[in-house]
Amino acid sequence: MERSLNPAVSGTAPYAALLLRLALGIMFLAHGLTKLFIFTPTGTVKFFASVGFPGFLAYPVIAFEIIGGVMLILGIVPRWVAGLAAIELLVASSVHWANGWAFAAPNGGGWEYPVFLAVAAAALALLGDGAYALKRSLRT
Repeated sequence: MERSLNPAVSGTAPYAALLLRLALGIMFLAHGLTKLFIFTPTGTVKFFASVGFPGFLAYPVIAFEIIGGVMLILGIVPRWVAGLAAIELLVASSVHWANGWAFAAPNGGGWEYPVFLAVAAAALALLGDGAYALKRSLRT
């Protein structure tokens, strides 16, 4: 990780990345478990198909959200997981583009929430693994 000339910033950056990593990991784990246990894989397949994605993609998305969420929480190659998460979130946001900005929009939600999460994941990928990572990414 590139060091800042300001010691206060460089000393806290790993903890900022840790907080971001934990928040994203919990969010991914919660969404993956919701797809698995609440919506069920069959329901998620149907939803994916209803918004124009191939239904079979529901299975790797559920797996990525659960496994990737755990990997982020534990700090297992978090930069790589966050980079993949940013891509997944940008693709997921595409189903909301026509609905406008506000995610609370009654017509299926807008795009600000998934795009914000994509930017947060990209920021983590750029920022680094953070403090207390179990298995650091190759380049940190």
